[in-house]
Amino acid sequence: MAGTVGGDLDHAAAVFAEVRPRLFGIAYRMLGSAVDAEDLVQDVWLRWQSCDRSVVLDPLAYLATATTRSAINAGRTARARHEVYAGPWLPEPVDTSADPQLGAERDAALEVAVLVLLEKLTPTQRAAYVLREAFGYPYGQIAEIVQATESSARQLVSRARRQLADARRTPVAGPEQRRLLTAFVAAARGGDLAALEELLAADVVSYSDGGGVVRASRVPVAGATTVAKYVRAFAGHFWTGVEIGWTSVNGTDAALLRRDGTVVTVLTVAASADGIDRIFWMMNPDKLAAVGRV
Repeated sequence: MAGTVGGDLDHAAAVFAEVRPRLFGIAYRMLGSAVDAEDLVQDVWLRWQSCDRSVVLDPLAYLATATTRSAINAGRTARARHEVYAGPWLPEPVDTSADPQLGAERDAALEVAVLVLLEKLTPTQRAAYVLREAFGYPYGQIAEIVQATESSARQLVSRARRQLADARRTPVAGPEQRRLLTAFVAAARGGDLAALEELLAADVVSYSDGGGVVRASRVPVAGATTVAKYVRAFAGHFWTGVEIGWTSVNGTDAALLRRDGTVVTVLTVAASADGIDRIFWMMNPDKLAAVGRV
């Protein structure tokens, strides 16, 4: 009997390990936090260990459902926390230069700019959008997972797409994003006001997430002239002793700013044909540990 139980758990572990990347990918996109996603997936593993697996016909469907429903519940709590966060909340950056096992067949709903916009959706809308856009789930299965009708599931995805489209211009391709980011870092470090203004879209917004732990702007800074002056104003002291490295974070290029060997900021931008329209300074040290190991 002991051998049978041990073998059954070994099989359960093997099944879970195979689908774990997708479960983490779902949870991360739902919560914007790798730490919270890891904790949630661990809880699902414990449930998988203790459930009656003999009646589970489709382990992936069962585990994806358990993960998504847990993430919907966790998302409601997270949303309340983000509303009282010290300054702008930005997602915890995840290194994608080497496979971080985000489990995506597609890179949808992964960029920092998109995760910020997903915060405006309800947790159920966000789940439906993530399942459809990032993992290609059919509407019938999405409906079952989020406990809605298929018609409602289609509406959830459609409304989420529309809200995101209304709030975001068509992004530039990867090489152009990389060029603009590199040029922005050079202009910011040099305090070159004219170069900064030339790179920025008229309605650019700069977000700094210090989490109340490090010094950072507590409100978003908006407008090309205002942002350019803001960036130039702290150029003299912010960049002192900073070493710049480059990596891929959340599927797009990012600058890793290190001081004394420690990553102090992950900087990335979102851009359209109008130029850089979103700047993300991720500075909360509690969110940089994983990226800092790169």
